[in-house]
Amino acid sequence: MYCLSSAFSPKDPHGGSLPVSGGGLSEDGRFSYGYSSLCGKRTSMEDFYDARISKVDGLIVGLFGVFDGHGGSRAAEYVKHNLFENIVKHPKFVSDTKQAIAEAYKQTDSDYLKTEHNQYRDAGSTASTAVLVGERLLVANLGDSRAVLSKAGEAVALSTDHKPNRTDERQRIEEAGGVVMWAGTWRVGGVLAVSRAFGDRLLKKYISAIPEIQEEMIEDDMEFLVLASDGLWDVVSNQAAVTLVQSISDPEEAARRLCEEAFRKGSADNITCVVVRFHHERE
Repeated sequence: MYCLSSAFSPKDPHGGSLPVSGGGLSEDGRFSYGYSSLCGKRTSMEDFYDARISKVDGLIVGLFGVFDGHGGSRAAEYVKHNLFENIVKHPKFVSDTKQAIAEAYKQTDSDYLKTEHNQYRDAGSTASTAVLVGERLLVANLGDSRAVLSKAGEAVALSTDHKPNRTDERQRIEEAGGVVMWAGTWRVGGVLAVSRAFGDRLLKKYISAIPEIQEEMIEDDMEFLVLASDGLWDVVSNQAAVTLVQSISDPEEAARRLCEEAFRKGSADNITCVVVRFHHERE
């Protein structure tokens, strides 16, 4: 998707592009969400997002994700359209949600790679996803999109970026026969700046699609969750993001403000943010 011609990324007269945004509220009033995404200073858009509320076996389920493509938008767009479908259709989605998520990530990656066999140029995508089932929050991630929870106003990272120079990731890559080298930043094979992702067929031996998954129970001091691509996190700290969102009750407005702040602070990347606010006093 090219931002300059896309109807979904109108140009701001002051430069950059205006954010696309939206949101919703669960019918039981337990949570609300908002998203915002803008091309920023890039000429093309490789970020995608998904934010939806579904019913599975009578349960209200929240599904939220940020997918940051590299090498083009093919992988990120594929993941947006298929990952959550694979998760909710998994036979153990309710009984063992963590297993369902892990296996759906693997299936989505495998299915995507099958579509890529005729492609000359590699493409891949990060993922930062959150699944809300009852009082359970399950966050999974690949790459350097990130999930940050606000707990009584304090930022708590629920994911750790998959960078090639992370000690355990570097060891895994080197044991598989790969190499991590400096090329402007640390990169797998001097090419890729993340060590886990969907896709990346030519580097798949080293680029894992096994997500790290963290599960939390929603407690009274948990206020909201922020999922965002590195277009935000490159220029806004975890705590700064939480502090900015804390006083904004509307999650769509909060997500939009985060994108605007990242752009104002000089982010050179696409910027996508999803904010999920927990309502302990039901609306």
